[in-house]
Amino acid sequence: MKHAIISTTEAPAAIGPYNQAIRAGNLLFVSGQIPLDPATGQIVAGDIVAQTERVLDNLGAILRAAGTSYAKVVRTTVFLTDLGNFAKVNECYAQRFSEMAPARATVEVSKLPRDSMVEIDCVAIIED
Repeated sequence: MKHAIISTTEAPAAIGPYNQAIRAGNLLFVSGQIPLDPATGQIVAGDIVAQTERVLDNLGAILRAAGTSYAKVVRTTVFLTDLGNFAKVNECYAQRFSEMAPARATVEVSKLPRDSMVEIDCVAIIED
């Protein structure tokens, strides 16, 4: 199976030895996105809602770069540093994943890169 790197300047550059996403066949594996502003490379200011919106914007940019969309996402993992934010994250999440919500796991973790409050990764289908 052929695989290819997917990258866009509309989402933050990788901050380690990984890629924004990898296409393998008709599947897209998007690395976990934190609320980095791609223009500044800094965590966005604000609460969990502002951070979640930025994370989802970053995911959307990578999905578009690969020729797919939120509608084709089949699996996500949501990492939160405080499960008390679950309801607010769900409100933001539901605005992007409303039609056919993907399978999902949500876990609380002790810390995320750059002290962000949320990180989300996903797997999507690419239809040629």
